[in-house]
Amino acid sequence: MTAGFIVALAILIFVAVTIAKGVRIVPQGEEWIVERLGKYHGTLKPGLNILIPYLDNVAYKLVTKDIILDVQEQEVITRDNAVILTNAIAFVKVTDPVKAVYGVVDFAEAIRNLIMTTLRSIIGEMELDEALSSRDKIKARLRESIADEAVDWGLTVKSVEIQDIKPSESMQRAMEQQAAAERERKAVVTRAEGAKQSAILEAEARLESAKRDANAQVMLAEASAEAIRRVTAAIGEQTTPMMFLLGEKYIAALERMGEAESAKVVLMPADLQEALRGLLGKAGRPA
Repeated sequence: MTAGFIVALAILIFVAVTIAKGVRIVPQGEEWIVERLGKYHGTLKPGLNILIPYLDNVAYKLVTKDIILDVQEQEVITRDNAVILTNAIAFVKVTDPVKAVYGVVDFAEAIRNLIMTTLRSIIGEMELDEALSSRDKIKARLRESIADEAVDWGLTVKSVEIQDIKPSESMQRAMEQQAAAERERKAVVTRAEGAKQSAILEAEARLESAKRDANAQVMLAEASAEAIRRVTAAIGEQTTPMMFLLGEKYIAALERMGEAESAKVVLMPADLQEALRGLLGKAGRPA
């Protein structure tokens, strides 16, 4: 009975193992690759699946949900020899499990390296300013460039996002110095422009003042000439009115001299009329 019990137990265990190997339940969001005697046989879909024990083997278990691949940060050299740091993140989905497992050794690592090399190639064709301001353009070109390769590996690239793109530390320092120099240059130009405009305005003001002074002198000269003509016309051959006018101006001049702070003594002739007549007489005689 002991030997029979052992045999029965062994048969029971064999049956249990056989059933366990022949019945597989695939969870939702996964697909399993089955090989029969080392060769691809079929793909198990989510749910209950029956296999031939000892002949069929589940070789690969693939997740068919969206996979997030983080692309590590790397240094990239732009067309104008600037060094920038960039990294990305990709969202891919396994659409053909057979190609995903038999078309490439590790599809996740393959996509990650493909994104890194393609990103270096795209940014290498751009200058620094363009690369820093064209994130959407880089993303679109990157997704388009890797789409064909991904299809060959049974993958669909749903999205590629540029997480960060920035100059290296040395480039940041150089850009800061360049920005400071540019601000200083603009300040110097602004000051120079201000000085130029100020000089122009001052010159224009002096020119306008000179013009006005000249016009005023011309007008005064014309007024004096007109006054002389009118006086001459009014006096005619008579000398008494002229002497009266000269005497009046002479007296006004003496008054101004007397009012000056530096004036101490003012001498006036006793006979103003004779003095004026004498002056006029001397001025009238020919030399």
